[in-house]
Amino acid sequence: MATCIFCKIIKGEIPSFKLFESDKTLAFLDIQPLSQGHALVIPKTHGEKLADIPDDYLTEILPVAKKLAIATGANEYNILQNNGRGAHQEVPHVHFHMIPKPNVHEGLGISWPAQKSDMDKLKALAEEIKSKM
Repeated sequence: MATCIFCKIIKGEIPSFKLFESDKTLAFLDIQPLSQGHALVIPKTHGEKLADIPDDYLTEILPVAKKLAIATGANEYNILQNNGRGAHQEVPHVHFHMIPKPNVHEGLGISWPAQKSDMDKLKALAEEIKSKM
């Protein structure tokens, strides 16, 4: 897409600090990091949400994120991927964050509003989802 910042980075129209590049994947440092080594891993095809990306463009994503975590020396880290504005996606191009968590002040901070579950409803939901896969 002509206006997508990540597509412009892929094309070299906007500079980046590249960490890894292949035919289908690009990884680079985040310019507004939550911690040192915070990097983004993106497919080199445009799609706003994960379901928009062909599977063959996703095969390197987690291996590259893993290599980045190892290369940064991060002992604790988050791998994060958001889909849609309501889910906190700021750039409408699929991207995965590798965010080192070196201490309580740096890295990703989240809340996890867990809900009580009804096991019968969970079982029915699991069957419904399985039937659609």
